Order: sequence, then structure tokens, then C-alpha cells
Amino acid sequence: QVQLVESGGGLVQAGGSLRLSCAASGRTFSNYDMGWFRQAPGKERDFVAAISWRFRLPYYADSVKGRFTISRDNSKNTMFLQMNSLKPEDTAVYYCAAGVQVAPLRVAAGSQYDYWGQGTQVTVSS
Repeated sequence: QVQLVESGGGLVQAGGSLRLSCAASGRTFSNYDMGWFRQAPGKERDFVAAISWRFRLPYYADSVKGRFTISRDNSKNTMFLQMNSLKPEDTAVYYCAAGVQVAPLRVAAGSQYDYWGQGTQVTVSS
């Protein structure tokens, strides 16, 4: 079992920045591919970014490329999402997720992840 806890959400004006954290406990964090997803009210859960466990390769949704940066610190069992140039359409609950051997072509599929956090709210005002 892996327990995931997100933090760092909040209210920010458009153009501002936030840094989300995902703290993991339980099994060896470094063995898991990690991802960020988000869900806005009344919408489906969307992929945001992912990072592989072995080479820390990042993957991004087109909507956040150039604005968001995903990273991980395996020594601290923590993953981060640095969000810059935030837009009102980034408003959502952000979830972190962990999965084993998530294929690069499937990183955007929520079904590939076995463990999920409870989410943290990000609200971007215009």
C-alpha cells in the first residue's frame, strides 16, 4: 500500500504561481511512476503531468506545457508540481497518483495508477 497526501493548493490570481506537493508513505516511493490529474466541477478527470520512477522522464498535457513543471525527490518520498502562469481554467481539484510500470504511452490514463491522494483544491481567479 502507498498512501499519498497532497498539499499546496489555494486561491491565486491569474498569472500567479502555486507549488503542489505529494507526500508518499508506505512502500518504496522510488519504484512508482507518479502522476498529477485534475478534476473541475462537472467535468471528467484530466491528466496533467507524470514522471517516471527510473529516469524521471516528465510527461505533460498540452494544456500545461511550458507552464507546469513536475519533479520528484525520491529521498524525501515527495513529488512536486510547480504551476506558473496560472489561468482560471486551471481551477480544479488536483490529485496525485502512483502506479507500477506505467507505460509511457499510457501515462495519461488514470486506470494505470493504483493509488490516489485525496486531492487539493486550486482556484485561479480572473
